[in-house]
Amino acid sequence: MASITQDMRFRLSLIKYAERYGVSNAARKYKTNRQYIYRWKNRFDGSWDSLSDRSRRPHHHPNQHTTDEAELISRMRRRNPHAGLVIFWVKLRQKGYSRSISGLYRFLKKQGMMAVHPPNPKYIPKPYEKMDYPGQRIQVDVKFVPSACLKNSRVIGKQFFQYTAIDEYSRWRFVEAFEEHSTYSSAQFVEHLIKAFPCRIECIQTDNGTEFTNRFTTHRDKPTLFQKCLEKHGIRHKVIRPYTPRHNGKVERSHRKDNERFYATHLFYSFEDFAAQLKVYNRRDYNHFPMRPLGWKTPNEVLWDYLRSV
Repeated sequence: MASITQDMRFRLSLIKYAERYGVSNAARKYKTNRQYIYRWKNRFDGSWDSLSDRSRRPHHHPNQHTTDEAELISRMRRRNPHAGLVIFWVKLRQKGYSRSISGLYRFLKKQGMMAVHPPNPKYIPKPYEKMDYPGQRIQVDVKFVPSACLKNSRVIGKQFFQYTAIDEYSRWRFVEAFEEHSTYSSAQFVEHLIKAFPCRIECIQTDNGTEFTNRFTTHRDKPTLFQKCLEKHGIRHKVIRPYTPRHNGKVERSHRKDNERFYATHLFYSFEDFAAQLKVYNRRDYNHFPMRPLGWKTPNEVLWDYLRSV
């Protein structure tokens, strides 16, 4: 028994009063009829459970599944244990089943015959690949500047872009502002990155955007200006798996931090203003900010420590 309700206490009090003073007096005192009292007196066996309400659910329903239909469903479920509701319903209709899909669902739910779905294969990530020296691989990506940061009538409606490169070994970062989002801008960015980075760059990793590669365009075999620039400098180009930004996770994480620490608190009144503020922010804040993966050193400290050791 789950709990003793007020109705159960009322019925027990009613029965005791009727046994002591009679059924008629109990009916007048408790403002009920004699049939009600006799019913509960006959049902009462000394336990609280006998005073609880019984289920009012009907034992039968005129539209319930027939024995033949139940056998058909049971037989089809044994043959199709993993079939979903819709597929299972269609298969049953091909065998002459005429009930609605909602009626089938209620029957399967009541009988405990819902589909048994096999577990999804567990994703096993690849081992994290650590770089051994600066320039071994650099992640490059483009960030669209939030339009809410543009506050001058000359720049409202325009789009500015932040090109970002992060060295995977030292987390040293180089950023540059551009007014154009194209393979030409990407090639320019690489030229400036090579001049700014103090080590030789072996590999640059990007996503599959058209500013980097023609991999998913009609000219997939034609190299972009960005790729030609990399080839000219002997830099290998690596593209990540499509729709998998976590493979470029370091630069993606830096863009999220940019939203929190830069774009949320700065306004730009011209492209020149944006470019100047971005340069100052990257020099003062990011490359001089201690990071846990670096043992709480700054990217600049890790980079110069390596250069002094070679």
